[in-house]
Amino acid sequence: MSRAAGWPPGVAVSVAGAAAGFGIHVAFPAVPWLTASIVLGVIVGCVRPARPALDGMLKPGLAIASRRLLRLGIVVLGLKLSLVDIAHLGWAAVLAIIALVVVAFVVTWGIATALKLPGDEPVLLAAGFSICGVSAVGAMSAARGSDPRDTGTPIALVTLYGTAAIAVLPALAVPLGLSAPTFGHWVGASVHDVGQVVATAGTAGAAALGAAVVVKLTRVLMLAPMVAVTSISTRRRISASAIGSGAIVAPRPPIVPLFIIGFVAFVLMRTLLPIPDAALAVADLVQSALLAAALFAIGASLRLERLLRSGPRALLAGALSWIAILALALLAAHL
Repeated sequence: MSRAAGWPPGVAVSVAGAAAGFGIHVAFPAVPWLTASIVLGVIVGCVRPARPALDGMLKPGLAIASRRLLRLGIVVLGLKLSLVDIAHLGWAAVLAIIALVVVAFVVTWGIATALKLPGDEPVLLAAGFSICGVSAVGAMSAARGSDPRDTGTPIALVTLYGTAAIAVLPALAVPLGLSAPTFGHWVGASVHDVGQVVATAGTAGAAALGAAVVVKLTRVLMLAPMVAVTSISTRRRISASAIGSGAIVAPRPPIVPLFIIGFVAFVLMRTLLPIPDAALAVADLVQSALLAAALFAIGASLRLERLLRSGPRALLAGALSWIAILALALLAAHL
């Protein structure tokens, strides 16, 4: 059976997993849809009798879901961003958020590298923690041409600590004496995925939620330039390696991946065109469904025994990075 003919079963299973994750989210609203989906995928991947199917007939479809559906979800994510809303923050706030993203990326990458996480895990973890969680891990992985096995640990960590933020940050708001807008800025500047930001900031009311979403989406906007810089760096590294060894130059990733161009186009569409609220609501549902299916596929492709080999170091890297970003974001929120 060809690869093209073999993908429908795996994609269908991924969609079913996303639907099951949505059911859990409806039954328990505190559990984000994306988190439920990846956890279900991991559970399925742990069922040994299911592994022959996961590694056999379902594998092509799971691979397509984990890559292409994830990238489509990133494209649709662009409809969440309006440059007008971001401009209302003021240039000083926007520059502070940009600086925070860059510093958080460097700090997380440094911690992960010092703890000797393998392969591309340090840069993928840095992207996920500093920009927008799972979406950033997927985008950076595509830009670097990373080994799919390197995405498992970063995705698990951004899911773990992003979910922990839903409980931890609201509990700290009162002891830290944070007003609703300040709390919203802190959440938007530190929590990974958009859904996790909404769940966390929503506990403090509409003022906190509004501030958190705008700050978070400003961070998301950094996805395009960060991925473009990574793509250019990767192209140069591949060329230098090939020239130095005298080998034929391998195919290089595009300067700007096509799905990032689509993401920017959707940002401009949201900014320049009067899109009805109903259409935006449908787009939000589609984006969440695409990411949920991709995360289920990624979770089902994980093998915990491999993940646990670097578990203690990975957990420590995630914890140290999370604490550092929380501190930096709190400082930025007060400023």
